[in-house]
Amino acid sequence: MTHRGIVSLLTHAAPDGGAATLSQALDARVREGELVERLPDGAVRCFACGHRCLVKPGRRGICKVRFNKDGTLYVPAGYVAALQCDPTEKKPFFHALPGSDTLTFGMLGCDFHCGYCQNWLTSQALRDAAAGVLPTDVTPDGLVRLALRHGARLVGSSYNEPLITAEWAVDVFKVAKASGLKTAFISNGNATSAVLDYIRPWTDCYKIDFKAMDDRRYRELGGVLQHVLDAIRLVYERGFWLELVTLVVPGFNDDTDQLERAAAYIASVSPEIPWHVTAFHKDYRMTDPDNTTPEMLVRACEIGAAAGLKFVYAGNAPGRVGRWENTWCPDCGDLLIERTGYVITRQRVGADGRCPACGRRIPGVWC
Repeated sequence: MTHRGIVSLLTHAAPDGGAATLSQALDARVREGELVERLPDGAVRCFACGHRCLVKPGRRGICKVRFNKDGTLYVPAGYVAALQCDPTEKKPFFHALPGSDTLTFGMLGCDFHCGYCQNWLTSQALRDAAAGVLPTDVTPDGLVRLALRHGARLVGSSYNEPLITAEWAVDVFKVAKASGLKTAFISNGNATSAVLDYIRPWTDCYKIDFKAMDDRRYRELGGVLQHVLDAIRLVYERGFWLELVTLVVPGFNDDTDQLERAAAYIASVSPEIPWHVTAFHKDYRMTDPDNTTPEMLVRACEIGAAAGLKFVYAGNAPGRVGRWENTWCPDCGDLLIERTGYVITRQRVGADGRCPACGRRIPGVWC
């Protein structure tokens, strides 16, 4: 199938009367939140992300889209701001139904403010006057029908931070699972135990952007390193299929010390977790660093392999990173999945998830 945006297939809903602000349009598309603790004087504590915001009546969380009205926390629901059906490898998940498509939807808002965000039009919509995409009304049934119509095998929440819209994702995923589809979060990993427990019954796969191994760098992006380190372990322990991605940004997180410590931490959780190191290109407000070269990616992959990681991949440089686009059996060395970019040219892992040569179990979601 042709991979293309399909928001146009839905009925577009402009802000009410054509005059309401984007914030007002979003505030009309909400439901009561579930990831919340009620506190005295109408305040609430939100547990959708690691910020654990204390939200008093009339105020919003750091994400800008979860707000307290008269003692009730309201959260986004009933719309999308981005929708695309494209390869699952693009998420990237390399060990989840290779060659399949994922219908990926996103809403607006984020709990981070990354200067290099490629999805800033959606993620920074309520922080940056230059951003903003009008909401398109949709139902969970409607999204799942689209996924089935386009032959997708997964439905994923992405483009903004899905943790802050977790209730809506669960609404969609319940319908998707009932229709035989797998489900996925594509997240920055600023999670809490509460939100992971909430989404786990309905979520199969979880991708975390592991942005740096330096707390100072994380704080520049609006996060806390320890929250993400904890989330990596919590996601793995709860049995989600987990893959990690580090966008290698020259001068920001590409020094040998950070890469070695990141790889060592992943290996301490499990050497079987796939680690994708991907190429940065100038975007949004981060235009000073040079673009990442293939040589930088290969070096990062070699650091990951030296730390004992069994599945390390280089992304965003198709055809220029040698063996690091492919999946190899860690035991016998056989080539299992051959890729160029998001295109799979050979796939030898069967539904049983085993290497056909030696029988080793290859971790992932294969059927």
